Amino acid sequence: MSSEVVGVHVSPAHTFSKQSVQSITLREGLGVEGDAHFGATVQHRSRVAADPSQPNMRQVHLIHAELFDDLAEAGFPVMPGNLGENITTRGIDLLGLPVGARLTIGSAVITVAGLRNPCQQINNFQPGLLKHVVHTDDAGNVARLAGVMGIVSRSGRVSVGDHLQVELPPPPHHPLTRV
Repeated sequence: MSSEVVGVHVSPAHTFSKQSVQSITLREGLGVEGDAHFGATVQHRSRVAADPSQPNMRQVHLIHAELFDDLAEAGFPVMPGNLGENITTRGIDLLGLPVGARLTIGSAVITVAGLRNPCQQINNFQPGLLKHVVHTDDAGNVARLAGVMGIVSRSGRVSVGDHLQVELPPPPHHPLTRV
């Protein structure tokens, strides 16, 4: 099975969910054109309150559509864009990528920075959903399943139906942590 983009989403306001569109434009070092999180410095409201000068490591949010399949089986109907991601993928283990993996999608390149850290807003969207996207596994490790965050390393356009190519960084590979 090849990996592909099954949805792209954008919101000019700080809303939880994003509107689905046919394509988005990514700008190097800034993020998704027209999105509320666009910028060289952090745009996430709680992080801006803490330190508005920190670099924006959360320019692009990607979620694997397989998560939505699992959530539907658990009784939570979630559609692409509902959890605020910019790009919904299928056929790629986003959570298994190491820090620094480069994703070529359409004409753009995204460098994976880390895991999204899910927050209470997910429960506000659907009560009880948070425990399905972040939980502690049997070994006592916290599993964060709500996608990955990245920075735009090469500007370009990403459209529904685009295929993804992964370039791993040189070893040693470091597992993703929350950003």
